[in-house]
Amino acid sequence: MSFHEERFPTNLSFGAMGGPERRTDVVELTSGFEERNSPWAHSRRRYDAGLGLRKLDDIDALLAFFEARSGQLHGFRWKDWADFKSCKPSANVAATDQVIGAGDGTAQTFHLVKTYSSGGVSYARPIAKPVVGTVRVAIGGAELTLGSDFTVDAAQGTVTLALAPAAGEAVTAGFEFDVPVRFDTDRIHVSIATFQAGQAPDVPVVEVRV
Repeated sequence: MSFHEERFPTNLSFGAMGGPERRTDVVELTSGFEERNSPWAHSRRRYDAGLGLRKLDDIDALLAFFEARSGQLHGFRWKDWADFKSCKPSANVAATDQVIGAGDGTAQTFHLVKTYSSGGVSYARPIAKPVVGTVRVAIGGAELTLGSDFTVDAAQGTVTLALAPAAGEAVTAGFEFDVPVRFDTDRIHVSIATFQAGQAPDVPVVEVRV
């Protein structure tokens, strides 16, 4: 899949509506009980970019971005203002926010993840598009230095350590991140008259697997 490491203008994504979706197959039995199964290991996010448009210059920026991505053809980065940090929205990113692995004395590369927990159940979401310059890493609580102690592949969401951590040592990270998405349409309909009256165009955006 072709992907452009370009972020959708954040002033346009602010105010957009959207969030995660799951796919669940529900079979109702004759007894009235249900069997439920999900073919998806991970959720998928959808957004409406049109709700973030407020003026005619926003339309111009949207059209330029849409044409440069060739509609649905190329993926791009999207900032989800409701969920873009490894920590709570009100907190500052810290190197101990998320556990991304444990040392075994050999492994040096770890994939960034964000864990969501509720009621004793957790879901680990792979993070593929960290924001450059925001990733912080620690081993056993001791923060490392970017460049000399670790490097980041911002296109894949991996951290590579200069030295493999000892067996059992917790590898943690903090970061901001984008969602890999594409436009979910090959056309954009804009009516300037209705837009000025408060009618935003429908611009669906959907998460892609990378």
